[in-house]
Amino acid sequence: MVTIRVDEISNIIRERIEQYNREVKVVNTGTILQVGDGIACIHGLDEVMAGELVEFEEGTIGIALNLESNSVGVVLMGDGLMIQEGSYGKATGRIAQIPVNEAYLGRVVNALAKPIDGRGNFSFWISVY
Repeated sequence: MVTIRVDEISNIIRERIEQYNREVKVVNTGTILQVGDGIACIHGLDEVMAGELVEFEEGTIGIALNLESNSVGVVLMGDGLMIQEGSYGKATGRIAQIPVNEAYLGRVVNALAKPIDGRGNFSFWISVY
């Protein structure tokens, strides 16, 4: 038969309380009302900035361009085939930007600064989003 000792249980509870991480993260999210032709209309991104990067559930990145009182128009920077109405998009807090470097001279990059000219990746990588 197993005996339960009160002091062991209280020690375990104290250890768990000490290890508890109380980090709270506020995320600005919105619900996708409509998506099509490379544009997503999102309701609920109240504090998004013009030009801010928006990340969708399935990983596609977009740029908030059309800021209205009750919705935000986001231009998709990928195919966005898996984005569906009712799913979520979240504001990243970062404005879209492209790094400037001599390695970019003569190269063809997409809207997220990833090379698409078939000459390989850059020897360095700066996260744009």
